[in-house]
Amino acid sequence: MSDVHVFSRTREAREGREPPLTVDHLNQLLLVCSLVLLVAVAAVRISSRSGLPSLLVYLGIGVLMGQDGIGNIQFDNAEMTQVIGYAALVVILAEGGLGTKWKEVRPALPAASALATVGVAVSVGITATAAHYLVGLDWRQALIIGAVVSSTDAAAVFSVLRRIPLPSRVTGTLEAESGFNDAPVVILVVAFSTAGPVEHWYLLLGEIALELAIGAALGLAVGWLGAWGLRHVALPASGLYPIAVMAIAVTAYAAGAMAHGSGFLGVYLAAMVMGNAKLPHWPATRGFAEGLGWIAQIGMFVLLGLLVTPHELGDDVLPALIIGLVLTMVARPLSVVACLTPFRVAWQEQTLMSWAGLRGAVPIILATIPMVSGVEGSRRIFNIVFVLVVVYTLVQGPTLPWLARKLRLGGDAEAADLGIESAPLERLRGHLLSVAIPRGSKMHGVEVNELRLPAGAAVTLVVRDRESFVPLPTTVLRRGDELLVVATDPVRDAAERRLRAVGHGGKLAGWLGTGGDVRQG
Repeated sequence: MSDVHVFSRTREAREGREPPLTVDHLNQLLLVCSLVLLVAVAAVRISSRSGLPSLLVYLGIGVLMGQDGIGNIQFDNAEMTQVIGYAALVVILAEGGLGTKWKEVRPALPAASALATVGVAVSVGITATAAHYLVGLDWRQALIIGAVVSSTDAAAVFSVLRRIPLPSRVTGTLEAESGFNDAPVVILVVAFSTAGPVEHWYLLLGEIALELAIGAALGLAVGWLGAWGLRHVALPASGLYPIAVMAIAVTAYAAGAMAHGSGFLGVYLAAMVMGNAKLPHWPATRGFAEGLGWIAQIGMFVLLGLLVTPHELGDDVLPALIIGLVLTMVARPLSVVACLTPFRVAWQEQTLMSWAGLRGAVPIILATIPMVSGVEGSRRIFNIVFVLVVVYTLVQGPTLPWLARKLRLGGDAEAADLGIESAPLERLRGHLLSVAIPRGSKMHGVEVNELRLPAGAAVTLVVRDRESFVPLPTTVLRRGDELLVVATDPVRDAAERRLRAVGHGGKLAGWLGTGGDVRQG
């Protein structure tokens, strides 16, 4: 079988002597992409059953398609990989921010911020020292590897943790950390990959702080303005809301990057603001974002699998295992202890968070930065990072549920939240809430009058077993019902809070401390 060269940076390509792409080339590319997506979607089933993060499956698909695999595709364009990886990371961070619950993250913000800054510094120092003295890398290469592998991967963390019922403080801390720590790590990797020594380290710290501040400010501002606009402007079609939300999130990234701030932090914060703003048609928006997130993960991981050359990895396996062992057993635990002990986090939670520092595609993408910058030994850095990520993700991901049970941190999943979708009635100054009662909801068995909705809100229709009817005050609600609730604009938020409170606490929600109690007009 002859080699297939795909976007390789050959001399002919640089000099413009390669033949232009034709329609046949486009058709072949579309066929390959569609087949890869179908295989990857089917592979999600395997990863979900085995507990393995899906990134390993997608990386495997890329390796099989590569030059040492059955596809025999030649791909060595690190620049394109970096650009596409950045774009995919923006989408993944946006999807993660939209799914992050503010009530879980808010108490964990100080601890997560400490892990994303001080924790990264501790991890970089320890890992770089091990890479220099134990593996024999020069200090520049050692610092680059230390910085690259100090970032936890948002896609890996989101996909694994959301399948494990953990205390909200643990989940909130890990999710926020994975969303925050990409920004300082990118700055460090770029600085270490720049030609010449890194002088005046205190200036580098100041630059990191300034970029984080700019990115955070712009992300919060763009997210708030976007949420306000979407709640006050009725778009002509419900399908436009998901597109608008993702466009606003990407705008936050672009604004942060153009202002010399952290675009990655900006997109995550903007998405988190919008994800907690009770936007119209939210279930559709959430599903659209999840779909884009899956496409971004699949494309990014397959591309990274194509970029690696398996037959070159043999000499780098032992160095990767040594560096990964120091990172996993020394650097990560020490950074967690140093950052979380002042917040009086229990040792069981610290142990779990030490083991849950999952690496994924982000470190591999960051390892392309020194390749693009022409750093000596950058190909070896990429190979070491690739092996480290694959091996230790294979070990850490499937063992997290077991460790959570051993530490007695796993528990029953919380009562299922209601699926509430809001459609604004602009001219009537009201909202139509579509409420789905899922399994596990404590709204099952509650009468309509026991909902105690605020004045200005009422249940107007119930759909049960594909039949709809207007409920009486004494109608008993059941799991699987769908309700249509009309609420005037001033009481819309209060009505939704009350519905969610009853869903979690039942008819006695106000007395059981679950909130959502309202005054009757």
